[in-house]
Amino acid sequence: MGGGDKTLLMLGGQTLLARIIDRIAPQVDALALNANHDPARFAAYGLPVLPDPMPGQPGPLAGVLAGLLWAAELGAEWLISVPGDAPFVPPDFVSRLLAGRGNAAYACAMTGGRTHPVAALWPVADAGRLAAALAAGQRKIDAFTGPDTAIVTWPDAAIDPFININTPLDLVKAERHL
Repeated sequence: MGGGDKTLLMLGGQTLLARIIDRIAPQVDALALNANHDPARFAAYGLPVLPDPMPGQPGPLAGVLAGLLWAAELGAEWLISVPGDAPFVPPDFVSRLLAGRGNAAYACAMTGGRTHPVAALWPVADAGRLAAALAAGQRKIDAFTGPDTAIVTWPDAAIDPFININTPLDLVKAERHL
């Protein structure tokens, strides 16, 4: 996508981030962003910006750990994670993950037979276990969460509600959907 923050790409007159915030904010008690480097680029959103707590930007799990540590400070039991380039997260995202979790430790979204491991529900109590796994070199979400993950399926729709805007063609497709 040419570098830079995909979350700040425009879609229908709003950034991807603004669209995600509009969809997630009614579903949660508090919001924060995981981003590295200069947090000032997100100042207009008025949210805490959480850098990875580990050096070297080791991937999405480090962002989840940043969120878990932040959520623990708030006294939260659960953390919801959403990719910053998925502007169509459903309005029932959080409630369906919570309901679909059953006895599993984690829950993640699935559409069209494809799981979306970043679109997930995480127990805040797992922060220490995740920190240890990252320190040991773990980088893959699925390998960390393993079989203790409930998969919550969303029905097919005109556009995948968890589409990641990874290419210019994805952005065109999302514009057409609007």
